[in-house]
Amino acid sequence: MTSIAAHLPGARAEVRRLAGFLRQEIRPRGPIWTPFNIVTGAIMLVAAGILVARFVFGLGSVTNLSQDFPWGIWKGFNVITGVAFAGGAYVLCFMVYILHLEKYHPIIRVTVLNGFLSYTFYAIALVLELGRPWNILNPIIGNSFGFSSVLFLVAWHFLLYITAQFIEFSPAIAEWAGWPRLRRVLGAMTLGAVVFGICLSMLHQSGLGALYLMARDKVHPLWWNEFIPILFLVSSVFAGLAMVITEGSISRRAFRDRAGRALREGHEEILYGLARICAGAMLVYLALQVVVQTHQHNWSLMATGWGAWYGVEIIVLTLLPALAFLYGFRKRSVRWIRAAAIATLIGVVMNRMNVSIIAFRWDAPVHYVPTWMEVVVAVAVICAQIWVFRWVINRMPVLDIPLQLHDRSPARPAGERAAA
Repeated sequence: MTSIAAHLPGARAEVRRLAGFLRQEIRPRGPIWTPFNIVTGAIMLVAAGILVARFVFGLGSVTNLSQDFPWGIWKGFNVITGVAFAGGAYVLCFMVYILHLEKYHPIIRVTVLNGFLSYTFYAIALVLELGRPWNILNPIIGNSFGFSSVLFLVAWHFLLYITAQFIEFSPAIAEWAGWPRLRRVLGAMTLGAVVFGICLSMLHQSGLGALYLMARDKVHPLWWNEFIPILFLVSSVFAGLAMVITEGSISRRAFRDRAGRALREGHEEILYGLARICAGAMLVYLALQVVVQTHQHNWSLMATGWGAWYGVEIIVLTLLPALAFLYGFRKRSVRWIRAAAIATLIGVVMNRMNVSIIAFRWDAPVHYVPTWMEVVVAVAVICAQIWVFRWVINRMPVLDIPLQLHDRSPARPAGERAAA
């Protein structure tokens, strides 16, 4: 009891310090009434009103979902596509912590942060599209699904991976809050969380594709095949890295004052390396597509309208960007690499939307088309993620981190870093 009483004054002082620190940090930084803030803020306000109507009057009041099309744009775009874009986190963690490719270390925290926020906000989007949101617990506990169902596995992979990513990013939070002892403990946990997270991410990236194995008669033959889990996994590699290239290029300009020396000096070399990896993964993906279409004898379908649409996805938005990545790598052209990354992201969106919405029940007399309200909410989820991402970047040591892969040195409080 005496020992506890002796520590009480110090604990109270720490609580007061932390409360004052958080009050200071939560204040907006920079101009508030910018065009970006006004536009995205208006979108989120409209989306908030739509969601009130959705929960009061049901999904039918704001969406075009039905028994034939139970999954709409909130799952097809925000979840199925968004999870692929978050794949950069597990790929970069594998490269940095397992392969020890130190030149990519300056972008590891921002990539993990983007992945963690993506999974968090897309989980929210997933709940929004459930007719009875409280039933989100069913696949987690196996109720009415069974412990061997793909949805049960995906739910747990998803949940555990969010936890692993939070642990991976938590040293930055400890540094920001000025907790050096906790920083050392969390830093020691990083490698284990990374290995665990990589395994989980590979499982649920392929697991999302495995969900569609049960929809053989509902997805167009050009997009349904037995190898769809592998295709989802491989595509998450170049989708995630293309997002890293795009997001990194934007962040480098938008948060120039927050970027450390290592990131500023090594940015272009990082892009060249990522471009080469993207090109390799995309060529593997294309080879798998050729094998799949040959195995399923689908070449006759190429002469149809759906075949032309498939050709746009594969040739225009996969093969050409892969060649652009190679050209940018060989010619050391950042401009080509960035253009290829944007085209790749569009191609991945097209592929995932084809599987989940466009080519799903392609022969139905009345097809699903999202309402404008669904589109607004889908965009608002991304806007909210960007706002949180920006808040974290402007306060925590995300773009300026030590070069050592396993740095466990005591971190200075945010106030001391700012003064320095």
